[in-house]
Amino acid sequence: MRTDDLHNLKDDMTAFIEGHGMRRFPGYVGDEVVSIQWNDDENPEAWKDFVELAKAANVPFLTMDDMVLTKEDLDFLIDRLQDGAYGDDLEDARWLRTYIGKTGFVQLGFAHQGAIFLYEVSTEWYDRYQHVLDTAEAIGGLLIEEDDENED
Repeated sequence: MRTDDLHNLKDDMTAFIEGHGMRRFPGYVGDEVVSIQWNDDENPEAWKDFVELAKAANVPFLTMDDMVLTKEDLDFLIDRLQDGAYGDDLEDARWLRTYIGKTGFVQLGFAHQGAIFLYEVSTEWYDRYQHVLDTAEAIGGLLIEEDDENED
């Protein structure tokens, strides 16, 4: 079950979590936090097992975050890439216009006995977006470094 918009899945997750009497905390658990990633083994319903595990662990809430692609985010990305010689990434960024307004990433998480457990699901276009975003951030870093060198 591969889809290009996770909005309905997010709604299903919200209803399932609330149906288990749990609450949601709007928050993203970043890479800087040591966490244990759920291995879904390509099971599209694995997120239900994750929520049920959180319930069995008696956690009162799960963190929940999502990413919806906005026109502003994509325009900024394209502008950043136009400054460099990154033709393929620029074309990928332009191709992403099709997905404006769509949800490409959802993350659920909970803390239990000092560990952070995460379940993440993303679309193929979101993974591509992340790759292009990483390239654009690298370009931005190079531009800052060049400016710093010119000040010396």
